[in-house]
Amino acid sequence: MQNEIELILSIAKHFRTEGAIVQAYRYGSGHINDTYRLDTAPEGGTSYLLQRINRFIFPDAQNLMENVDLVCRHLQTKLAHLGKKEVQRKTLTIIPTHTNQLFYKDTNGESWRMFWLIENTHSVDVVTTKMQAYAAGIAFGSFQRELADLDAKKIHVVLPRFHDIEHRLENLHKALRAHPKGRAKEEAVEVLLREIASRETAMCQDFLQRIVSASPLRIIHNDTKFNNVLLDRDDQPQCVIDLDTVMPGYVAFDFGDAIRTIINRGREDERDLNKVKLNVPLYEAYVKGYLEKAGAFLSDGEIESLLYGVYLLPFMQVVRFLTDYIEYDPYYKTQFSNHNLVRAQAQFKLLTELESQRDKLRSIIQHAITS
Repeated sequence: MQNEIELILSIAKHFRTEGAIVQAYRYGSGHINDTYRLDTAPEGGTSYLLQRINRFIFPDAQNLMENVDLVCRHLQTKLAHLGKKEVQRKTLTIIPTHTNQLFYKDTNGESWRMFWLIENTHSVDVVTTKMQAYAAGIAFGSFQRELADLDAKKIHVVLPRFHDIEHRLENLHKALRAHPKGRAKEEAVEVLLREIASRETAMCQDFLQRIVSASPLRIIHNDTKFNNVLLDRDDQPQCVIDLDTVMPGYVAFDFGDAIRTIINRGREDERDLNKVKLNVPLYEAYVKGYLEKAGAFLSDGEIESLLYGVYLLPFMQVVRFLTDYIEYDPYYKTQFSNHNLVRAQAQFKLLTELESQRDKLRSIIQHAITS
């Protein structure tokens, strides 16, 4: 641990920080990048977040950081009327290196970046109140609205076909061919594979096509888990974070991904599937907040497509978690041997719960639009 902290402190010296860094430690619960909090002297001074970018998932750190920088600067311009201090709470602020680069690459080929830490905020893995769900809707609806006039052609596609279900299914079938034995032969895996196969055609030819035909390409977040919204002490939305996946896409993708984390009474990796139940009041609160901010710029077709995202994104996450499990966990960080299988099973249970409440979920969207 000591060697790790020494490394972090040595990396931090390459960035334009204020004050002497006196403390460094691991921070957050992200699945992909390694994150550290850095505190400076004197006490109460500026703090920072230092991240090691996962080079296996994001091999082109330059394009990745150009995207993040472009989005942050655009948001900062749109919010400039709020004043500098408020803007720093509403958007991420990149700390450049001493050579004015957006990231630093060390001698081992690892890429590091730094952000100004937004103090007195927190993120939540499981939504527990309607206020939190409403706040998330406000945050992601505002995020899409503020980026609606940014040219999507300026954004690098750092993860091609990221929300393409056909691509995700292709990867699953490749994994099965590459690993025909081992985990692929486990009974629990075979059960999920049968359920996935029974829904493939509908998801690809019905749900996805309806989203694409009804929607223009917009700049979206692509990873709208609830813990990617920072809240203040009163659970009011402050900032949307984790911008690595910001790319052109369809608003239904962001909507569906948010709903799968907000409506679930259980955790994303819940072992007890009886706890994976729908919290419809939280769904209703999110829809209200989201459409308050995004409803004015969305087309009727896009609004109609939102519900398709509610089913497509959990299904896609089942496929992704199961693929990672079959391939022995190269993508998502795991804490135990069958962690990705547990995640896949929990997501599938969530999908079946959503399928049983389709009419109710549709009516809530329609009511929010007309009220």
